[in-house]
Amino acid sequence: MWQVTNKKLMKANSSLDISKGQIIRKDLRRNWIIYLMALPVIAYYVIFHYGPMYGLLIAFKDYSPAEGIWGSPWVGFKHFDSFFNGIYFWRLIRNTLLINVYDLIFAFPAAIILALLLNEIRQMMFKRFVQTISYLPHFISIVVVAGMMFDFLSRDGLINQLLGMIGFEPIDFLKEAGWFRFVFVSSGIWQGVGWGSIIYLAAIANIDPTLYEAAKIDGASRWRQIFHITIPGIMPTIVIMLILNMGHMLSVGSEKVLLLYNPLTYETADVISTYVYRKGVLEASYSFTAAVGLFNSVISLILIVSANAISKRVSENKLW
Repeated sequence: MWQVTNKKLMKANSSLDISKGQIIRKDLRRNWIIYLMALPVIAYYVIFHYGPMYGLLIAFKDYSPAEGIWGSPWVGFKHFDSFFNGIYFWRLIRNTLLINVYDLIFAFPAAIILALLLNEIRQMMFKRFVQTISYLPHFISIVVVAGMMFDFLSRDGLINQLLGMIGFEPIDFLKEAGWFRFVFVSSGIWQGVGWGSIIYLAAIANIDPTLYEAAKIDGASRWRQIFHITIPGIMPTIVIMLILNMGHMLSVGSEKVLLLYNPLTYETADVISTYVYRKGVLEASYSFTAAVGLFNSVISLILIVSANAISKRVSENKLW
């Protein structure tokens, strides 16, 4: 009897495999144009993201370009120990985390607030004008933005001239370590708040308009409509974006920091990415910087998985 049952199960599984294969082949024949369009994107990630991952081996080796990756001697966790016990380890972690925390506290809600305000504008011409003005800084090069910061924040720049008019002494914003995080985060808000609001405006557009009509009939003010309809309606989007931002808590764009910082502001401006640049590119410590980058990636993965797990427990919103 058991043999008969096993034979039936094997036949059922084989028929399922055949049907799955037929479904896949049928889908490929039907949607081959879509798969063909996706092929360059897949090739890009395979060639430039997944393919080079074998280079992570140099984090565990004393890499020499002459000997190659496989020929270089193994050193185990030597470079990780050097980084963890280095004099700059805690400064790098503190600066990277603080800049990201400030960005999370001030920049992340700024895009949501702008989207909510734009949604309340009833004059379409004025709304489009505000949207255009707020989107434009996103298309300005980081190099140009850094140049603008130097022009505006220098001792004889526009900001210090305005401060002098009201009786304040000039401030070297870009030469004093205490001002760097404020300059970095505020310039990031100015450049990205408009572009970041697009996704929330799209989420607001998907909210059922009958909810607002019912709220108006019940006598709800605009503030109550925002807090009881709009914000709950875009909450899944907010949670997803928050989870994604949590994955970047140890990642700060090195380009902007490199353009704005100097040895006088290393105390608050030097982050993991700029340290990797100095050690890897300027000092050619490839194995050491590969170890630092791998540590950064592992911590980022842990953070995004943890944030997703917490969101899954406290709410129904999750990334996966």
